[in-house]
Amino acid sequence: MKEYTTESIRNVAVVSHGSAGKTMLTEAFLHTSGGTTRLGKIEDGTTLSDYDEEEIRRGISIYTSVIPVEYKNTKINFLDTPGYNDFVGEVISALRVSDAALILVDSVAGLEVGTEIAWNYCNHFNLPRFLVINKLERDNASFAKAVASVQEFTDIRLIPVQLPWGEKAAFQGVIDLITMKAFKGDGKTIVDIPADLRPAAEEAHLKLVEAAAEGDDSLMEKYFESGELTIEEILKGLKSGIQSLSFVPVFVTSGAAEIGIIPLLDAIVSLFPSPSETAPAVAQGKDGEEKISASDSGPLAVYVWKTTADPFVGKQTFFRVYSGVVTSDSRIWNQTKSIEERFGTVSIPRGKELIPAKTIHSGDIAVVPKLSETSTGNTLCDKAHPLTLPVPQYPGALYRVAVTPKTQQDSAKLSSTLTRQCEEDVTLSWYNEPATSQTILQGMGDQHIEVAIRRAESRFQVGINTEEPRVPYKETITRKGNAMYRHKKQTGGAGQFGEVHLRVEPYTEGDFDFAWEVFGGAVSQSYANSITKGIQSVMKEGVIAGYPVFGVRVAVTDGKEHPVDSKPIAFEIAGREAFKLAFKEAGPVLLEPIMMVKIVVPENHMGDVLGDLNTRRARVMGMETERGHSTITASVPLAEMQRYTTQLRSITGGRGVFSMEFERYDNVPPHLE
Repeated sequence: MKEYTTESIRNVAVVSHGSAGKTMLTEAFLHTSGGTTRLGKIEDGTTLSDYDEEEIRRGISIYTSVIPVEYKNTKINFLDTPGYNDFVGEVISALRVSDAALILVDSVAGLEVGTEIAWNYCNHFNLPRFLVINKLERDNASFAKAVASVQEFTDIRLIPVQLPWGEKAAFQGVIDLITMKAFKGDGKTIVDIPADLRPAAEEAHLKLVEAAAEGDDSLMEKYFESGELTIEEILKGLKSGIQSLSFVPVFVTSGAAEIGIIPLLDAIVSLFPSPSETAPAVAQGKDGEEKISASDSGPLAVYVWKTTADPFVGKQTFFRVYSGVVTSDSRIWNQTKSIEERFGTVSIPRGKELIPAKTIHSGDIAVVPKLSETSTGNTLCDKAHPLTLPVPQYPGALYRVAVTPKTQQDSAKLSSTLTRQCEEDVTLSWYNEPATSQTILQGMGDQHIEVAIRRAESRFQVGINTEEPRVPYKETITRKGNAMYRHKKQTGGAGQFGEVHLRVEPYTEGDFDFAWEVFGGAVSQSYANSITKGIQSVMKEGVIAGYPVFGVRVAVTDGKEHPVDSKPIAFEIAGREAFKLAFKEAGPVLLEPIMMVKIVVPENHMGDVLGDLNTRRARVMGMETERGHSTITASVPLAEMQRYTTQLRSITGGRGVFSMEFERYDNVPPHLE
């Protein structure tokens, strides 16, 4: 692959709902442009971008892969993203380093949930985009219905740039409204527009030219005077309108049948911005914010958007150069981790293939192996000119499982394997829950977790069992309680003796407080530590249900000791047993974690979601509606939210999202306790 400078690069994310045809369209781009000799197929597992064994097994994309396509002296880096909601973290990472997006819509299904989510993230990153109506060769395909379903959802105008030449089985090419020509098949054969389609094409051409004229004042004047614009002027007007998001152009394709591929590639080259034409990136410098333009001569600024760990190949770090150039065998400063990294051979990724490159110019995407400390979201730069590029906001984890190693051998590798996987995938995280002594792995949904577990087994040879996490309840008391316990053990030889009287009471300022209230030296204070140790061992294990105890103040009020038989161990046992008895006297209760939950759903699902929340012991705090979406805020016990992700998706057809964070502990109702 030859070297491309900033002006000849386009970074384009391909996003949509699952099964809209992203991977096949990317394959068609490669094949039609001469990058491959045959078209890969998903069912055969031969596509370039779905190369992971898990992707081939499931027949869906799970990870974002980079597919560079060389066309007309331009390198287009297509980022083929997953469409399934559980892998939304991969989509966010891809959009973060793209300058534009192709949003695909299945011509039969129309706008779907994943497409809505992708569209909203494109709005968030302010990306220029094309709407591509795909799979027009299918039965029941309808171009008009698919466009209408998207126009209902968005305020941005949709302007067709192409019309389909036939539909369903008769779909044979596209009618280009800029050149007013018909492109047969993949687009290499150009003919005149068939007579029966001419009136519709002329009407759509008029709307297109008007939209192009709006993009530039000088074009507007010319259009009013002459009523005509040249092809170059139409392209110029369209380019500025697309970049300012005044409208979104609509294209027509079939990836699997390779129809409409060349006209779409032409449009990407001429209408999408190169990295040097996009707004400068804003980075945090030594003296505040700095604007960085994509230029080889600028200060070095490199953003790491993805890392993968492979036991055979080692760690691969994918990055985009925002400014400056990166060369093989160089040293670069990691500003996020404050450490110097040594770059070996940098390569251009093409699916799982790596094409070695000497120089990576500003605006390009590349990969480097075996960096020791660098992880996703880090910024690399010159040590003398420190810069930090912003990291996008990823959604919080919503689905949790408790993980345990299958064998003793697996337990030694469990934590390092989980850590490596969480470094790769920002939406995965794990922690140890002290209240239940469980290791918790959390992600975006059941598929997401399942893929992570299978990956640990296939890549890192670590067997993992999963189960639903136990709720981290706690125990406490509601009133004062007193108790005494005498520990006496007499066998042949030295015995054990210790007697402890103590009082427990609720304590609001912390987890535990200890007071020594023994007067007259009935028990020497040297045993205080042993008694405390005994009490704290019970607090870890719990008294009534095996959960940790908190919010307790313990006062030792009296006791007895023996001049020969009293030992620290005797007072530890006496303290432990006295505490258990006093705790049971003091009105013990079980407390459960209460979460503050924020749910965003389409307005028409509001009633169903509220009805479901009522069955979950929720207390609704507030509701507000804005632009067809309702936001419900409620406090709900964690015990009722364990599998809510799956429930909410089924109630709202996948359109509902929620976030939750810990709020407080509260009493478990007596009938449940």
